[in-house]
Amino acid sequence: MAKVTATPVSTLVDEPVHIRVTGLKPFQVVCLQASLRDEKGNLFASKAYYRASEVGEVDLEQDPSLGGDYMGVHPMGLFWSLKPEKLLSRLAKKDVTIPYEVHIELREPHFPIKGVVVSPPMDSLTLERWYVAPDVTRIQVKEGRLRGALFLPPGEGPFPGVVDLFGSTGGLVEFRASLLASHGFAAFALAYWAYDDLPSHLEKIDLEYFEEGVKFLLRHPKVLGPGVGVVSVCKGAEVGLSMAINLKQIKATVLINGPNFVTSDPHVYHDQVDQPVPCNIEFVTTNALGLAEFYRAFEETANKDSKYCFPIEKAQGHFLFVVGEDDKNLNSKVHAHQATAQLIQSGKKNWTLLSYPGAGHLIEPPYAPLCSASRIPYVIPSISWGGDVILHAAAQEHSWKEIQKFLKKHLLPDMSSQL
Repeated sequence: MAKVTATPVSTLVDEPVHIRVTGLKPFQVVCLQASLRDEKGNLFASKAYYRASEVGEVDLEQDPSLGGDYMGVHPMGLFWSLKPEKLLSRLAKKDVTIPYEVHIELREPHFPIKGVVVSPPMDSLTLERWYVAPDVTRIQVKEGRLRGALFLPPGEGPFPGVVDLFGSTGGLVEFRASLLASHGFAAFALAYWAYDDLPSHLEKIDLEYFEEGVKFLLRHPKVLGPGVGVVSVCKGAEVGLSMAINLKQIKATVLINGPNFVTSDPHVYHDQVDQPVPCNIEFVTTNALGLAEFYRAFEETANKDSKYCFPIEKAQGHFLFVVGEDDKNLNSKVHAHQATAQLIQSGKKNWTLLSYPGAGHLIEPPYAPLCSASRIPYVIPSISWGGDVILHAAAQEHSWKEIQKFLKKHLLPDMSSQL
């Protein structure tokens, strides 16, 4: 009897699962399907076709997919190739205390045709994919004007502290911070707009707010001082870079597909105001699918007039630039090279650049499906983020390990000798 197994059946979303099929006929072709529903009920699904061995087995760690949503040997392909039934939907976990349930089905090969009844699956199972490890503590933060969620690993610590920042989606996004805490970091997911009583629209970036967040984190008895790290993406990376330049407590900054200048809202720190770069709206293009591509909107001004670039050479900490070379929202490869050129010119060696061909804008923890386009609040039309499914998946897997190594190296005093 055909049977599909997966090990482990319950684990963190950034950890791999070993899927096997036994009990098939020699060289039998089968279809493996994966599906899940997000918290809004939106369906995400994937499928791949495999041919059994001479002993009637399929092992996703060794055997290639012949077709479907990906081809070749990709043990976690069923996860990162999940696609939304409802176009322009992004899989983004809201409540990290509840896992995604991923249903795996083993079926006879079939092509979906309206009115044709598909035979029931030969076997199936359900996996739990968690964003938070057991015994990680989540603390809702509402202190002064700070709003966010602090995640602490189990144990006494102290743990390296990290401020986690997202961008244009607004709200409180916790899934990356909860995973960082699951790997030993005290991670503070800090909201700064469109959440609770925070401003519904961004009019300025008040760096004193983020400084309060850093001081709040460092005051916690389980957080290892004297400095903290920042993990940031998109608009959040713009803020993260500004923090690294202005706040002496920032020792390690991860910048995922961010600009090296102010994009739309002035940055204010005490009496200092950094004005946004003029946006060349005439360079925004609409692709064949009707999706907006913004990656050229700043390139003329930002490249020709370096007075707009952040003075990154003033930062005392270290930088890790993570770049998706197929980013359709920001020309992040150019921006990162410009920032590193400034550091080199100033004699600085406090940076590392990871640049991934074929990766898009939304580089997330491993095995998350590529979101190549989605809607975001206040923007019409929908936005193209870019990315090739297989290359983007590889970038996510590699960069996530490098991000953790980078943070440990610069936030744990005794780690540099062990890496």
